[in-house]
Amino acid sequence: MSSGLVDTKPLAGIALATAGYSCFAMQDALVKWLVATYEVPQILFMRSLVIVLVSGVLIRVRRHPSILKSPYRGTVVLRAALMLVAWMLFYNSARYLGLAELTTLYFSAPIITVFLSILVLKEAVGAGRWIACVGGFVGVVIAANPSHSPNLIPAAMCLVAGFCWAWSTILIRLVSRSESTLTQMFATSLLFGIACAAAFPWIWRTPDAQGWMLMIALGVIATIGQFLLYEGFRYAPASALAPVEYTGLIWAFLYGYMIWAEIPAWNVFAGALLIVGSSMVLVLWERRGEMPSRKRTVS
Repeated sequence: MSSGLVDTKPLAGIALATAGYSCFAMQDALVKWLVATYEVPQILFMRSLVIVLVSGVLIRVRRHPSILKSPYRGTVVLRAALMLVAWMLFYNSARYLGLAELTTLYFSAPIITVFLSILVLKEAVGAGRWIACVGGFVGVVIAANPSHSPNLIPAAMCLVAGFCWAWSTILIRLVSRSESTLTQMFATSLLFGIACAAAFPWIWRTPDAQGWMLMIALGVIATIGQFLLYEGFRYAPASALAPVEYTGLIWAFLYGYMIWAEIPAWNVFAGALLIVGSSMVLVLWERRGEMPSRKRTVS
């Protein structure tokens, strides 16, 4: 895989990111399962360990350059720190908030991403992306249907997690200008794992056979999801991929039904329909933008 950004192909980026977010939804389901028995830092360490092992082997085979020589090595460290804060806050706030409040608050991230893509990456954000982003958020609110005000501190934790995640997605796009996907995965997960391992003296609990199996599966799914998402940001602008994150809610409810036999209420289906509609607006908008460039290429 080449280091730099490829020619902008929003539809390819959207497809890759959609597949990546489906993996992240499965990842969240596994973490929900594991967090009842194990502490968050231990779960995240095992996830990071698998990513480091897989990406490290592939980097060695493909002879990718060291991240230590990258002009963006400081940015990689910053992204790892942001991701650590986001994950710790998100999964700890999940202990106190219901799915409705948790989902609604966290999915402020795509809108923040659009704003940051304008301020940091200087991306031009057209009407189609704004419509898809706002429409997706409205769909999330309808689907989540928050029935009461959440506790202040957990709610603030979840909002900060969303902000950190939004910043991290901007940094993925920035670093992708010079670094390969595998290099980013290795460096971020290595720093992530070291930070989580520091808590082991106080939180470590030796997993049983099922625990080991679930943690390894978590790492594999996270590895695939990260690779797909990073590649998506290589093909498409951050503002184009921000609304795609809302599709994660649909996957979350699907996995909830498959694993825990949870049947969504009518408002979930209504919200999901709006999310899908917003995503289709985005796809059609980006496809319209790609057609002139294709015609120029043919001519």
